[in-house]
Amino acid sequence: MTLRTATAADLDDIMRLERASFPTDAWSDALMAGELASPHGRYVVDVEAGRLVGYGGVRAVQGAADADIQTIAIAADARGHGRGRALLRELLATARSRGAREVFLEVRADNPGAAALYLSEGFAEVGRRPRYYQPDDVDAIVMQLNLVAWDARRTAAPTAAEGWC
Repeated sequence: MTLRTATAADLDDIMRLERASFPTDAWSDALMAGELASPHGRYVVDVEAGRLVGYGGVRAVQGAADADIQTIAIAADARGHGRGRALLRELLATARSRGAREVFLEVRADNPGAAALYLSEGFAEVGRRPRYYQPDDVDAIVMQLNLVAWDARRTAAPTAAEGWC
């Protein structure tokens, strides 16, 4: 697994994965190009053997109190190996480095795997947006993470329960 900041040269590969991952509500090429170029966000790609197998993005304005995970996608044949978690943690670290104290995201109610990942990292459900994902009529679960507490847990010394004495 190799994570790196996405560039405009990654757009075609990102869009192939975007359309495969979100067939009914994929972002447009123009929208994604704008996201990649924005100084207020950071997109990260996961590349294995020269193939883009994942990407994710965060909108985190320097000095703002909150940030938003915009998207995370992992190729179907690359799921289940910690790639989504690695991307998420990289995006959260970016948000924290830019001064964010909390992070928000929306996850499809019909995607329990993604919701479980977010819960395991400390996100909590704070609301729902009925029929948010169109044309599928799927609710969005709105989640929030206290990024300061997340960062403190991440940087804390290992405990005896984790195998360190």
